[in-house]
Amino acid sequence: MAPTLHDEDPLRRFDASGGFVVLDGGLSTQLEALGADLRDALWSARLLMDDPARVAEAHRAFFEAGADVAITASYQASVEGFVAKGSTPGRAAAALAGSVEIARGARDAWWAGGHAGRQLPLVAASVGPYGATLGDGSEYTGALAIAPSALEVFHHDRIRMLMVARPDLLAIETIPSLAEATAVLRALAAFPDARAWVSFTCRDGTSLADGSSFAAAVEVVAADPHVVAVGVNCTAPPAIAQLVATAARTALPVVAYPNHGGIWDAVAKAWGGASEADLAQLVPSWIDAGARLIGGCCGIDAEALRPIARAVRAA
Repeated sequence: MAPTLHDEDPLRRFDASGGFVVLDGGLSTQLEALGADLRDALWSARLLMDDPARVAEAHRAFFEAGADVAITASYQASVEGFVAKGSTPGRAAAALAGSVEIARGARDAWWAGGHAGRQLPLVAASVGPYGATLGDGSEYTGALAIAPSALEVFHHDRIRMLMVARPDLLAIETIPSLAEATAVLRALAAFPDARAWVSFTCRDGTSLADGSSFAAAVEVVAADPHVVAVGVNCTAPPAIAQLVATAARTALPVVAYPNHGGIWDAVAKAWGGASEADLAQLVPSWIDAGARLIGGCCGIDAEALRPIARAVRAA
């Protein structure tokens, strides 16, 4: 029988530790903790050009806190966004590839210090939703002011730029609708070497951000041979266990990295109303539901990730 794409799954290096993988936290949150001002249309992507050393410092902080994966600063990066701020398409493409190189460099420098009992961390190139590049909050509603064919081209071009730097895998994350997930998967088909996880942002325990069925979306995504894990991110903590249990009906490892429970204000470009939930205390319930790749998203800096990582490794 011919091998499937899953036979080259980068997550397999973690099988010896029960298959559990500690993801990092919210990169923008950690950058702000390090003093970065992200009040800009490019958000954290601006630092890929203006302050790459601070991005590397944020990645190192997450490794020290226990992360097995660095998710790159490309979530909101796009050629269109950089050009609108006065850059050139060539420099924008270099910045996207550079997001992978910065994370890999930070990983290699940290690893050189010696870390017994740890696996070499992975570098996951972030592929955020189209709405994230607009800065209007539409990634949390699923509203798409773009034709499906153009959306596919948009994602194809960004994936191409990221794959030039050969990340270990892609983090296709905060996807608010099945329509956008389908467009990304069509784009992904052009890259036979690519492996990815796909994680959705959800409004509750059953529905994507646009109100459609999480279960139906997971089923479609899990059938794609490029996809090595599926789940949920940037969703309020109380909904995570139910969503994980739904995703665990597939044959793939389940991803879970919630935000801190706040609500994103696209005008102020800030989170409000953070949850009082202790995410580390919720980790056992996520694991019981079937989660294997666990971390945090917006609002979770390196210090907040540390107890999450301990809880995962205690499982």
